[in-house]
Amino acid sequence: GNKCAGFVRFTEVAGTVYVYAEVTGLNPGQQHAMHIHEFGDATSTDGTKAGGHYNPEEKPHGLPSAEARHAGDLGNLQANAEGKAVYRGEFENISLAGPKNPIIGRGIIIHAKSDDGGQPVGNAGPRIGFGTIGVANPKQ
Repeated sequence: GNKCAGFVRFTEVAGTVYVYAEVTGLNPGQQHAMHIHEFGDATSTDGTKAGGHYNPEEKPHGLPSAEARHAGDLGNLQANAEGKAVYRGEFENISLAGPKNPIIGRGIIIHAKSDDGGQPVGNAGPRIGFGTIGVANPKQ
C-alpha cells in the first residue's frame, strides 16, 4: 500500500561513493531514513528479508556526520511539499564491489520516519520502500 518509488544511484570515484537519489510518494515535508541493509532480498512485502542495517565493522548506529557508524547509515531524505526528495551524499566507508564494505547485491530501504541517530537503528519505523543495489545498464 506504500507509494514510495524512485531510484538511488551509487557511483564510486577514487575511494569515495557518491549517492544520488530521487524518491516520490513520501509524506510531504517529512524526513525519511535511508539505509543500506544486509541483503538484497525483496521477497517479503514488508522488507524484512533485507535483514538489518549493513554493519560489517560492528560499529554503533549513527548519522552520516558520526565518524563511527554502520556502513549502511546514509541519513535522511527530506521530502518537499509534494512528497518528493532529492538526496546527495558522499561516503568513504563503503565501496561498490571493492574491499571496503562492498554494497552490490545488498538492499536499500526507505523508512516511514526519520533516523534520529538513536541506538540501535535510529527509530526510523517501518520499511516503505525497497530496492536491490545492482549494476545498471550504462546505455540506458
